[in-house]
Amino acid sequence: MSQSPVPGRDTAYVWIGRGVGGRPDPAGRLLRRAGAALLGRAEAEIVVEHGRDGRALVAACVPGGSVRLPVSVSRSGPVVAVAARAAGPVGVDVERCRALPAVALARRWYAPDEADWLAGRPGDGQVADFLRLWTAKEAVGKALGVGLRGGGLRRRMPVPAGLGGSLRPVPGAARLRVGHPGVAGGLVLAVAVAAADTVPVEVVVVEADGHGGAARRSGHVAAVRSTSADRTSLPVVVRGN
Repeated sequence: MSQSPVPGRDTAYVWIGRGVGGRPDPAGRLLRRAGAALLGRAEAEIVVEHGRDGRALVAACVPGGSVRLPVSVSRSGPVVAVAARAAGPVGVDVERCRALPAVALARRWYAPDEADWLAGRPGDGQVADFLRLWTAKEAVGKALGVGLRGGGLRRRMPVPAGLGGSLRPVPGAARLRVGHPGVAGGLVLAVAVAAADTVPVEVVVVEADGHGGAARRSGHVAAVRSTSADRTSLPVVVRGN
């Protein structure tokens, strides 16, 4: 399936690269692929840059100058996620499911009502629900351009509603939406966008395989402001406990 933008349609694309032999999939390759798809240039023409705030950009020369597109990058172990959207920035975060003291971490880092909600969830789903909240907070912070600074972990998120559905409004944040497209392989993926309620934005997840990837459409959402290229911050928090 082509990842070229469709006229009249607002689409956020997420490329997922899975490392080989424990090595991360090179983010640069996925960034160039994103730039080529959304800027309409060959991958060899795409340059990866960083703004003054460290956020990633993809750029290409065009007649009369150059064009730049903000992108979002997230890493978890050997997995890399790159998100881009021609109509505006987007925030993405990915985490691998693994054993975590989910409720204890939520009591320390989340708002009390979110921690209470998590504690009331079935035990076998608490880690996934904790990570859905975590990735949502990260993705929204990237969409805002601030990451988790300024109390980002206390920023309330919509209660996770499973995978593959539409993005939902972030409580108390006009125009921001976040959700969790389904991804295989024990991953939790969050995508955040900002747009008017009346503007549908389709999310397409592309499993990068080195030969163009396999695209999968994943519900509808709404629009936004972008993101930074950071490794997961979750291990840092876990080590602090």
